[in-house]
Amino acid sequence: MKAGGDTEWTYSWYKNDRLSSNRRTQEFTVSSVTESNGGKYTCRGERKHDFQSSEISDAVTLTVSDVAQAVLSVSPQSWLTEGDSVTLSCEVTGSSTGWTFSWYRAVLYRQGLQQIRDVHGSVLYHVELLSDSRREAGGSYTLSPAALTHTGVYVCRAERGEPAYQTQYSTAQTLWITGSSPPASLIISPSRTQHFSNDSLSLSCEGQSDSTGWRVRRYTHSGEVSDCSSVTGSTCSISSLYTSLTGVYWCQSESGGGSDPLNITVHNGDVILDSPVHPVTEGDSLTLRCLFRSTKPSNLTADFYKDGSLLQTQTTGEMIILTVSKSDEGLYHCKHSEKGQSPKSWLSVRGVSSSGAPVSALSLLSSLMAVSPYLLVSIVLGELKCPPSVSGTDNGEATTATKPWFSLMDEAVGNEALDFTTSVDDLVR
Repeated sequence: MKAGGDTEWTYSWYKNDRLSSNRRTQEFTVSSVTESNGGKYTCRGERKHDFQSSEISDAVTLTVSDVAQAVLSVSPQSWLTEGDSVTLSCEVTGSSTGWTFSWYRAVLYRQGLQQIRDVHGSVLYHVELLSDSRREAGGSYTLSPAALTHTGVYVCRAERGEPAYQTQYSTAQTLWITGSSPPASLIISPSRTQHFSNDSLSLSCEGQSDSTGWRVRRYTHSGEVSDCSSVTGSTCSISSLYTSLTGVYWCQSESGGGSDPLNITVHNGDVILDSPVHPVTEGDSLTLRCLFRSTKPSNLTADFYKDGSLLQTQTTGEMIILTVSKSDEGLYHCKHSEKGQSPKSWLSVRGVSSSGAPVSALSLLSSLMAVSPYLLVSIVLGELKCPPSVSGTDNGEATTATKPWFSLMDEAVGNEALDFTTSVDDLVR
């Protein structure tokens, strides 16, 4: 009001020509704006001593758009070797100015932290602010050098203004950091990822320095970690496979050593893809085959797909890659016109690090991408279930004391930490 001062007047606020609130102050504040707050706002004043009312003010239209969305990306890739550098980049869709950014690591069962829920309202995990992660300018956070303890699930968020307006949390990005060669290897016979139901399978732990105390363990869609049955020494023999045995398998010793985990898919259909269960090395040749449950059909012609797109059609039922490169890494399946199609399996390609040592993307990542994308985040969060002790370093990174991934998986499953029913696509920020 231009005359009389604020103390002599009370105020009424209207939204779309209807009294909006019983607030009588000169300012009208909406603490948490939603789309329902949109509309045409006006106000009028009433002088206290003689109840004289002012004219209705000019209208101000408030338009509320969708909550701004932060997008997180990883460069150069999500699968790294100890000592490499990786940068997490955060941006806001459709807007680029005035934002500050924060990066978070996902944890399970932590009190007092922000919750991430699915569409049904169930808490999936909590997010913990990375030490010294806030940046006043730019939207990047670099881990250099990357360590095994940096393996985990990350999200970001942006904010601007006063009071601060915050975006939704970004979609989750998973970082996998691999280290030195594991003390043992899991050998599968037949050596392929996919198998027909009712076929037999042998799994053994080899290459370990200590031949005693090793066992084959598995994590299946039932959500249970268990020992492989029918074990003789460090070898597990399964005489008749069934689909519920689909899952992740690994070697584990009494002393805490373990192998990289591998995926096994058991299929009830008539076609499977013969693809390597272990990573292949850049420069090697590779043959992928369509295998059939019973007698081979007279027509062997099969289509081979990579990441859902037709790659080749071969009359022999097999596809040959003469020289494997990192670009060949992906999700493969084959299809026969009469017999049907195989499940999908991830082909992992082993590269060479700057030190010359062979490097492979962690087998668990490829396993989970093939079995179930939502299982990927669940198992990584299983690693993070134990409350970490976080401390900042000179370059703003967080260090976390962790246990072997498979022992933490045991604990996570014991606490029902792994969720098989919720897709990553269902996350609600």
